Parts: sequence; C-alpha cells; structure tokens
Amino acid sequence: MASSPPTAERIDFEESVKRVILAIPRGDVVTYGEVAAEAGFPGAARAVGRVLRVSDGLPWWRVVTASGRLVPGLESKHASLLASEGIHTDGAKVRTERPS
Repeated sequence: MASSPPTAERIDFEESVKRVILAIPRGDVVTYGEVAAEAGFPGAARAVGRVLRVSDGLPWWRVVTASGRLVPGLESKHASLLASEGIHTDGAKVRTERPS
C-alpha cells in the first residue's frame, strides 16, 4: 500500500513539532502532549511520537509519556541519554512533575 502524499497541514505539523523538540533545553523533559500543545496541535500526542520515529537528529530522549514512561524497547538507551543530561530515572520511568 502506497502512502499518501504529504499535505500542507501535515508538513506544518511536522515542522512545528520539530521546532518545539529542538527548543527543549538540555536536562529538561517534556511529554508528547506538551509538545503537541506547544506546536499548536493539542491532542496530537501520538502523532508527535510518529514524527520522532521518522526524523533523525532530534533529541527524542527528552520526550516521555504523560506518566513518565520511557520508550518501550529502548528503556536502557533512553535512561542512559537522560542520565547524561542529569535526569534520573526510576526503572522505566522519569519523574515528570514540575516544582511549583
């Protein structure tokens, strides 16, 4: 099955998501939902994951699920990359709460 050609909206979404992800500071973690909302597409958290899967050069390790879960199957690599930026994980999760 051939994939459909990219639409202008899809290209805008992907570019917006890439900009948001590239702006995540070293040592910070955000959720897929936060990326989607900041990119102007609230509710598109799963689509953010798709962009990360197909795009090279993005700091994907700085993005986790709303519950703080690391990427399934890549937990060790994910945790290692986060640790290199000073972010500690507990098993396959990272703490996502922000200090008030």
